[in-house]
Amino acid sequence: MSDSVRLIVMLTNNDRTVENSNKIFENCKDLEVECWGFKDIGLPVAEMKELVKAMKKANKKTFLEVVSIGEKEGMKGAKLAVECGFDYLMGTVFYEKIADYLIDKHPKYYPFCGKIYGHPSILDGSVDEIINHAKYVLKNGAKGVDLLAYRYIKEDADKRLIRDFLNQIKKPVILAGNIDSWDRLEKVLNYKPWGFTIGSAFFNNKFGDINLQNQIEVVLKKVKQFNSNLK
Repeated sequence: MSDSVRLIVMLTNNDRTVENSNKIFENCKDLEVECWGFKDIGLPVAEMKELVKAMKKANKKTFLEVVSIGEKEGMKGAKLAVECGFDYLMGTVFYEKIADYLIDKHPKYYPFCGKIYGHPSILDGSVDEIINHAKYVLKNGAKGVDLLAYRYIKEDADKRLIRDFLNQIKKPVILAGNIDSWDRLEKVLNYKPWGFTIGSAFFNNKFGDINLQNQIEVVLKKVKQFNSNLK
């Protein structure tokens, strides 16, 4: 699957984990989606652990996305990722202290790049600044990066940001946030990132069906068709 684009289903809405995530995953666990995740806020830690355990039992890769931007909060998220047994830690503003903490631990660190603020999170900075920041974090311990491309405040992300970013950053890149239409999904697939997340769009019925499982299935079908054409 190294050359494939990964759909990461996030059990989140408006940058929070949805309350009934455990039940939702139980209903969807047999779908051919390998990657599942949620945020660090919205569920008690005990429920997070149970959800990660259920995902791993179903042979899924697990992703925790932390939207806090402070070092203290980011480190708390990193420790939570270790405690719960996640495979990947996405988000947090990059801090070398967090990268150092995770260097000999299981979760792979994929932090945000660029200037991040607000809730839901917004991406700021020039395209060159965002790319240079990604190079910096990858040089200093990150294994990949989390790019909030469609939350970019300065310009349409499709005009330059995603194209230039993926041309220069050769480590895994996850495109996260606001992938909420068929047109945008098509564009994302054609950019061929390592992976991309969809969360709120599923819970707001952006992909044609009020039934969450059906929405995931039709998006997954699109992704699988695209990946099969890459071979």
